[in-house]
Amino acid sequence: MTREAASAVEAAQTGVGPMALVALEQRFAPRERIVTDDLAAALLPPTARAALARMGPRAASVMAAFAERRYPGLWGGMLCRKRFIDEKLREALGAIEALVNLGAGFDTRAYRMLPGTGVRAWEVDQTSNIDAKWRRLSQRLGTLPPQIRLVAADLGRDALDATLAAHGYVPQLRTFFIWEGVTQYLDEAGVRKTLAFLATAAPGSRLAFTYVRRDFLEGAPMAGHAVYYHRFVEKRGIWRYGIDPAELPGLLASYGWRVIEAPEPQEMEQRYIAPTGRTLTCMPIERSVYAERI
Repeated sequence: MTREAASAVEAAQTGVGPMALVALEQRFAPRERIVTDDLAAALLPPTARAALARMGPRAASVMAAFAERRYPGLWGGMLCRKRFIDEKLREALGAIEALVNLGAGFDTRAYRMLPGTGVRAWEVDQTSNIDAKWRRLSQRLGTLPPQIRLVAADLGRDALDATLAAHGYVPQLRTFFIWEGVTQYLDEAGVRKTLAFLATAAPGSRLAFTYVRRDFLEGAPMAGHAVYYHRFVEKRGIWRYGIDPAELPGLLASYGWRVIEAPEPQEMEQRYIAPTGRTLTCMPIERSVYAERI
């Protein structure tokens, strides 16, 4: 298997992990949750749902503590980025006409937040995730909302404009784009190909996305985070593309986007973790960004 193919497979498989964390988060008391999502468990594979059903708050707390020791900032970082994007989407609902989730995995935002808004949605991911998501949502909801389309595509290879157009999307719609936990699995050509597609978005569109720091991928030492470098860069070679935070505004500007907000990990901790009273952190190697098409 080529490096590109291995990265694509890994990216598809990582769709389950973040939603497993969200589902476990629902075992905490409401005041202690970073993210609230009553659909997350339904999107997990049957074995994972069965295991989750046997877990209570104590088991979830033990798992979160173990994750924090083994992978510092992973649990808190993933949940904070989800909360951040949730809030930005909610704030934008009155100003957008469409949602396009690039690399949607098993994300539930379209089903939790769009009913009754009139906003149409397109969720794009690899065929294996799209098929699994359709099955699990059909079991949970009975039928998928007619305004939501599941679109099978490879973000690194397929032409997004043509693929989405074939499913009814038009770039004239003011769109909220989500590109969460994807960029590091692409190469530079794949990232720029997606940015070129985003450059065709209607003015006033919004983009919420995440990226991994370039200096981390290049081997810069970051205390407590060598485990990530060993696993994702040295051993598997699946994290391939990073961005220098100082270069981010210029990169987006070259494709017609303006950064609105790019909070530091410590700010995310204060905003979303501190109110819960829990001892979690956000990993500094990943950043979240919110931008507007100008």
